[in-house]
Amino acid sequence: MATPTTETDPRVLHARRAWLARFVAGGVPASDFMEVTQGIERWEDWCSAWSARAAIHETVGRQALDDGFTLSAGQHLTTAAACYHFAKFLFCEYPDEMKTAHKKAVECRTLALHHLAPPGERLEIPFEGKHLFANLRRPSGADRPPVVLLIPGMDSTKEEFHYAEQFYLERGMATLSLDGPGQGESEYDFPVRHDYEVPCGAVIDWLQARGDLNGARIGLHGISMGGYYVPRVAAFEKRVTAAIANSGAYSIQYNFDQRPDTLKEAYRMRTHSATVAEAREKTAAFDLEGVAAKITCPMFVIAALEDRITSPKDAERLASEVSGPVTLLRLEGANHVAQNRAHMWKTQAADWMAGHLGA
Repeated sequence: MATPTTETDPRVLHARRAWLARFVAGGVPASDFMEVTQGIERWEDWCSAWSARAAIHETVGRQALDDGFTLSAGQHLTTAAACYHFAKFLFCEYPDEMKTAHKKAVECRTLALHHLAPPGERLEIPFEGKHLFANLRRPSGADRPPVVLLIPGMDSTKEEFHYAEQFYLERGMATLSLDGPGQGESEYDFPVRHDYEVPCGAVIDWLQARGDLNGARIGLHGISMGGYYVPRVAAFEKRVTAAIANSGAYSIQYNFDQRPDTLKEAYRMRTHSATVAEAREKTAAFDLEGVAAKITCPMFVIAALEDRITSPKDAERLASEVSGPVTLLRLEGANHVAQNRAHMWKTQAADWMAGHLGA
């Protein structure tokens, strides 16, 4: 625990105020969030404090595995992975410490996958001479189920998606949680790219080559930056059956200056830029002008009306320009990605997707 100082770092204060709903949605117990964030005064202590809490869950999980309680092991290790993930997710000023926590998040989630209900498998999908990394889970008893690709944002990764996966799995859909270019495990080899349909197309090629998934029924679900990627993929990748975009920007650069410094640092790192100013310039290509109208598949668009990261007007503009059927859900009181209003969209979006994929 950090030694209290006379003034708490504003970044820690922001975390205490704004991040509870997201952490809980990502698998962190609310009690852990309260205890860890209240025990930190300096941002420099963020990663070590969360890694220490993650290690407790990891120890419990490994003991359960040794004792033969495999389901419990999978659950505890998944919680450990979420805590390690949030140790690293915006800790970009300290890349060595960040990467250490990231490796632990991947290690714990990978170890957990085989012991979940339903179980999962780790994927390494060839792409441009290297690999994209993903976790695939199939609903129990399903023969060639449709599949939903879960697309992270700038600071999220596949290790954050356990409970998002469950909504689809329980409705008969497989899930593939992807670390695309600049995201999660793939951030070290590739910068983020505006034309996400290129890596996503490679993933769909890979899915369609498998015999245990229905490659003719593919859904997309993206949050934050993933909410920009999903419309982009839907516009150019016509193998997509239906798509959900949550709190995505129509234009990244238009929204850039209002974003917190911690998130701007994430842009610097994941665009492989030397400075935040350089990263900002690189976001100019991340724009749906002339793209949104090419979308013909059904779209479910979520606008969080109290979003301070991405303007809800971007979601409204996207919904107004797509050429196919569109559902626009405007959520009063919702912050970025609307995790604080989860009851107003999570089951609704999963049911919408199940209907369009025939699950």
